[in-house]
Amino acid sequence: MARLTLTTIAVVYILLGLCSCRSSGNKSQKDPFQALNYPPFNDITDSIRRFPGHPEFYLRRAIVLSQNNLQELATPDYKKAWELTSDEGIELEYISNLLLTNHVTQAIQLLMQGTEKFPSNTEFNRRLGEVYLQKNQPDSAMQQFNSIIGKDSTNFEAWYDKGTLLAKLKDTTGALKALEKSFALLPINYSGMALAGIYAAKKNPRALDICNMLLAKDSGAVETAPLYMKGVYYSEAKEYDHAIEQFDLCIRRDWKMTDAYIEKGIIFLQLKRTDSALKIFNMAATVSNTDADAYFWMGRCYEAKGDKQQAAANYDRAFALDKSFIEARQGLERVTK
Repeated sequence: MARLTLTTIAVVYILLGLCSCRSSGNKSQKDPFQALNYPPFNDITDSIRRFPGHPEFYLRRAIVLSQNNLQELATPDYKKAWELTSDEGIELEYISNLLLTNHVTQAIQLLMQGTEKFPSNTEFNRRLGEVYLQKNQPDSAMQQFNSIIGKDSTNFEAWYDKGTLLAKLKDTTGALKALEKSFALLPINYSGMALAGIYAAKKNPRALDICNMLLAKDSGAVETAPLYMKGVYYSEAKEYDHAIEQFDLCIRRDWKMTDAYIEKGIIFLQLKRTDSALKIFNMAATVSNTDADAYFWMGRCYEAKGDKQQAAANYDRAFALDKSFIEARQGLERVTK
């Protein structure tokens, strides 16, 4: 948990005191906005009193409130700064604060208005698309991404967002087309990895081309994601020696990369080298003792060895760490019949 700053503690203390303090026979509760008269807000509050028509003071106080995790108190200041300026950047800050405080309907209304008022600013469309995704409205989200692309066909983020959404909708062909476009516009890791992941699952060697392009740009030799994805491709293609080589490279660059241990262990398990697989999964659990996958695969190893007691213990540990891990629960039920 992040350590609270003295300022945040002081503000919370003030708010708790103001909210809980009641005078005898008086049922009214103190206004929490009185906190604005105390440090670190009081100087800005004094400036607002002196110059109520200056939007920069409202915006500054809103930002300081947000930095102190007091988004509800920041909302009126963002709104006032926006009303005084009609600035699209401030409106986006206001909208972000509304989303953080769970005023989603109001945020959507402002985003929709923003797309009309500032048609050249595609950030309104992008954020609206993200909100629709969170609300599980993929068609509405796709409409926003397509709108951005219609305005600017070189917007690599819109192509990426469209591609990842199409992948979720199981439209692999459309996803590849959109992600290829995004990667061609700006060949960076996150779009490249999304694209290579689909190709790797299809056992298409284009995955290797993309990963090698990214690795060629990695002058510091620190990136692990392209190496990992190459390993996944080789594993899917059953070229296990090449796969193990890539996973070992990942581990040399980042010994805490548990996914590389897991994938390497799975290969050994598939090759019926159960003891070797078990050692690798043990290392994964040592690196991260909260990784449910490590314990699940240890359970699979013990089950393969006929040790139901150890298998049950590991399946149980995996399920305890991740209650949505259906395979772990099924494994536990299987070995405890």
